Amino acid sequence: MTDPAEQLECYLVGGAVRDQLLGDASTDLDWVVVGASEDTMLKLGFSPVGRDFPVYLHPTTHQEYALARRERKTGPGYRGFETTASPDVTLEDDLSRRDITINAMARSRQGKLIDPWGGATDLAAGVIRHVSPAFTEDPLRVLRVARFTARYHDRGFGVATGTLALMESMVTDGELGTLPPERIWQELSGALSAAQPAEFFRTLRRCGALGVIFPELDALFGVPQPQAHHPEGDAGIHTLLVLEQAAKLSPDSKVRFAALVHDLGKGATPPQHWPKHIGHEKRGLKLVGEMCDRLRVPAEYRRLALLVTEFHLLMHRLETLRPQTVLKLLNRLDAFRNPDRVGAFALACEADAQGRGTDLAADYPSTKLLQAYLEAVTALSFSDLEATTTDGRARGREVRKRRLAALGSVQMAWRDTATSDP
Repeated sequence: MTDPAEQLECYLVGGAVRDQLLGDASTDLDWVVVGASEDTMLKLGFSPVGRDFPVYLHPTTHQEYALARRERKTGPGYRGFETTASPDVTLEDDLSRRDITINAMARSRQGKLIDPWGGATDLAAGVIRHVSPAFTEDPLRVLRVARFTARYHDRGFGVATGTLALMESMVTDGELGTLPPERIWQELSGALSAAQPAEFFRTLRRCGALGVIFPELDALFGVPQPQAHHPEGDAGIHTLLVLEQAAKLSPDSKVRFAALVHDLGKGATPPQHWPKHIGHEKRGLKLVGEMCDRLRVPAEYRRLALLVTEFHLLMHRLETLRPQTVLKLLNRLDAFRNPDRVGAFALACEADAQGRGTDLAADYPSTKLLQAYLEAVTALSFSDLEATTTDGRARGREVRKRRLAALGSVQMAWRDTATSDP
């Protein structure tokens, strides 16, 4: 069967070309079609899928093929564009509307690289640079650039000075306020899964966008902390160090998000109480909830973030807690129905303990202890209670009694091991 794409003038574009030049695997192969119309695509068997743009799915590979298009700014925000897709739009026209040069390259079906904006040169030099002054027309590009810094920072990439200046002007112009929460969360979640997620927020802060998009995080910078526990001082610096540690400990974006927001309450501490932050956990719950509401954060991210915000200090003191308090913590974590949440909670708390700007301890005892507690109580059997005529309340009391005894045994063994170590 003849490939219908062979009857089109089409080019591989965007991330796939960038990834090829970097030697990275690319799962999304996007194509631009030049010199064709909607009728052409439909006659060849392509299926339309784009709501806002003329995008079609290949009938067998299901890869995306988009008609080459021009854009003209007609209003505020990232949707304020008039799009033209017609057979007279050139490949260069299409590439010129893209955000950064390393995303504005194409490759023909024969393998020829088309690079009118110097993307390959910037890729080799590790530079994230805007394609043209039209960069400022789409406020979402500020977040996209920040996300690319998070993705490629460990490869030595940085934002070009001129591009950063344009980002600053976009913040000043106020267009970032037009971004819908879904798109902000999309860029944030992409940054959280990147190699260096903290660079996303550092870049936004450099251009002044952090206070507009994430004011709760921006409020942490300049807030002092007790030097005895926080040699890094500043609460904002601490937050990004914690996020760095979370990225080292886990690829789970939920863990990283919880680490990011765990100390938001410190930004609401009255200055007269600095550098102490007594009660910041409870203040943080309100701020985390509001941030999750505003950005429409998925429920499981929200749940873990609130748990870490409320109980991270308790986790740091786990070795000193009574069995009754440990059981309350396990119940709040919903540990008996969702044991995986316990591991995620522990990782976020461990990141907090290690994000202090000093030489890091290789071990965080609370993680192992919490796991030992969980294993002890989940290993218990209550089958004998089901065969009795005891009422529900009495069974509940017996379950609690056995769990507390198991927790107490673990605690005694843990302390015995600690005192016997040389």
